[in-house]
Amino acid sequence: MSELVVRRLLIDLAAPFESRWNGGDAFSSAFFNALSMSFPQGEQYFMDSVRAGLKELPEDERQRLAAEVQGFVGQEATHRRIHALFNEQLRKQGFDNEIERRAQRRVQASAHYNVRIHVAATAATEHLTALFADWMLRHPDALAGAEPRLQTLWHWHSAEETEHRSTAFDMYRALGGNEKYRLRVFRVVTLLFLSDVLRQTVRNLWHDGSLFRLGTWASGYRLLLSRDGLLRSNVRGWRDYIAPGFHPDQHDGSLSQQWLQRQAEAFTVVARPAAASSCR
Repeated sequence: MSELVVRRLLIDLAAPFESRWNGGDAFSSAFFNALSMSFPQGEQYFMDSVRAGLKELPEDERQRLAAEVQGFVGQEATHRRIHALFNEQLRKQGFDNEIERRAQRRVQASAHYNVRIHVAATAATEHLTALFADWMLRHPDALAGAEPRLQTLWHWHSAEETEHRSTAFDMYRALGGNEKYRLRVFRVVTLLFLSDVLRQTVRNLWHDGSLFRLGTWASGYRLLLSRDGLLRSNVRGWRDYIAPGFHPDQHDGSLSQQWLQRQAEAFTVVARPAAASSCR
């Protein structure tokens, strides 16, 4: 059983923040900005995909997954809204959101694909973001230099990404999706997601004026490629997805629940869909 609660985050993003908002670190600020720039379009695509998938399910499966999809859509809609506010501050600082335009073109070009492909792409991206989210919760020091409201934003988003990591995966199975295409889509999504985010990070660093500074890339190495870095330490989690019999619930989600319990004053519950059973 899983229950996806929809929450409203109690932070103010109307007030501006520094372009190097993460403790003055150019690379980490640019990288997290790139992630945020990708979220509104990505989350709209995820919502559209699971809604379309739900309509294709047999009646019994539709009833079984309806509440979970409702919670998933509610959480993603909230993420979309809050990151749109964050991105508006970036726009005012002169950052160009090219990653969003690229994603929009890609969505338009793939509109004719079978719904299972879109749900598989959603499941694949949700796995990557869940890996990143768990890393963020395990490494709160990665945001130690940020304002409390921005720390709360990223940790709340991470907690909910972990919470709904199985929804699209379960829907893909319920739609009769096969393993061959699930794994093929996962590899393609990994390549596109990482290349898009890194390209936008470079654009952000160019605008920031720190692209060609040695310290910028030393910071980037520590964040992404050091022994416990965001990318290097998640290679095993990435490989898990292609292992026979894998299910996202096999990954520990306790840090998400611990954060949500400890930081309950940071949000209010706005919707609590009826508990929905998993398709495992």
